[in-house]
Amino acid sequence: MVRQIEGIICAVRHHGENGAIVRLLTPNHGLISGYVRGARSRINRPILICGNNVAAEMRQRTPGQLAGMTIELVTSRAPLLGEPLASAAIEWSTALVAATLPEDQPHADVYAALSGLLMAVDAAPSARRWAGAVIGFERLMLFALGYGGDSILNAEDWPTVLAGLNENEKRLGRHLLSDRRAALLPARERLVDRLKRAVA
Repeated sequence: MVRQIEGIICAVRHHGENGAIVRLLTPNHGLISGYVRGARSRINRPILICGNNVAAEMRQRTPGQLAGMTIELVTSRAPLLGEPLASAAIEWSTALVAATLPEDQPHADVYAALSGLLMAVDAAPSARRWAGAVIGFERLMLFALGYGGDSILNAEDWPTVLAGLNENEKRLGRHLLSDRRAALLPARERLVDRLKRAVA
């Protein structure tokens, strides 16, 4: 079976000498995984970056087998890796999706929200324009996974943003990260620390 899909890279785990298992969030199929050969090649290294939008061809011989994946870059966010705030936002949002969303279950709302957040981070030089969207995205993830959620009202009000981040941390730790805190919270702590320094 061959499928042509587009998605956002949310996780890359190197496998063997040259390959990697790549997890994509797609608009119609949810989170899916595939094996990319030559992941460390000069061509694939700049593509296999979390937050990048890619077009992928998935080849699978039998259901349940890990599909082979070949990828082409659609939108690169590699230039943002040199920006501490932007890179922290991308790292945290994609890691949250990869660690908590079940595979092969459509979540068009999560895809749209992550895509919107990444575009906002890409477009705005100041975190003031997208910090509230991080809070909204975290709350959408809680809602999508069955733990309720609401949205922030004033995305550019820093006291409200910081209060929202604190409130989300409690709910995320209680519901989504209870058994993954050690692996995931450092990424969120980096983002929150950088946001706090940005407004100090």
